[in-house]
Amino acid sequence: MPRIAIVVAAVVVAIHITFAALLTISDTGVEIGGSDQLGLALIGVVEAALILLFTRPRLRVGRTGVGVRNLTGERLFEWDRVRGMTYPDKGFSARLLLPDDEHVPVLAVQAWDSDRAVAAMNAFRELEQRYHPHIGPDDNGSDDNGPGGTGQDGRS
Repeated sequence: MPRIAIVVAAVVVAIHITFAALLTISDTGVEIGGSDQLGLALIGVVEAALILLFTRPRLRVGRTGVGVRNLTGERLFEWDRVRGMTYPDKGFSARLLLPDDEHVPVLAVQAWDSDRAVAAMNAFRELEQRYHPHIGPDDNGSDDNGPGGTGQDGRS
């Protein structure tokens, strides 16, 4: 997704700058000044900046928990709150599972990333095995306190 966002942002800026430059070529009688051209170019820059927000998603897994940064902010979920990560059948991104059937979208793991998404899910599971206090190397992730076992959190 970051690569696509960068390309789309560059195209948006290029289109706005091109149209801003072409606004002077007009026989319609409408007065278009330099401030109008500048405004159109700046609108393209603002749109590109908003598109570049899609380069921000990150998933960080460590000893203290799971950090999920989507478009605007980052949240750290301690391991005692994490029940796993799943990829819904009809979803476009993974979900971090939390207690009480809550979930947080993980935009860093997208369906169209195909092999990279599979690698990210596998890496998450390995790190979960390593750092999660309730899941050991010989444990399949299930406990008596609720969901988190094989099949319920998307593990296979």
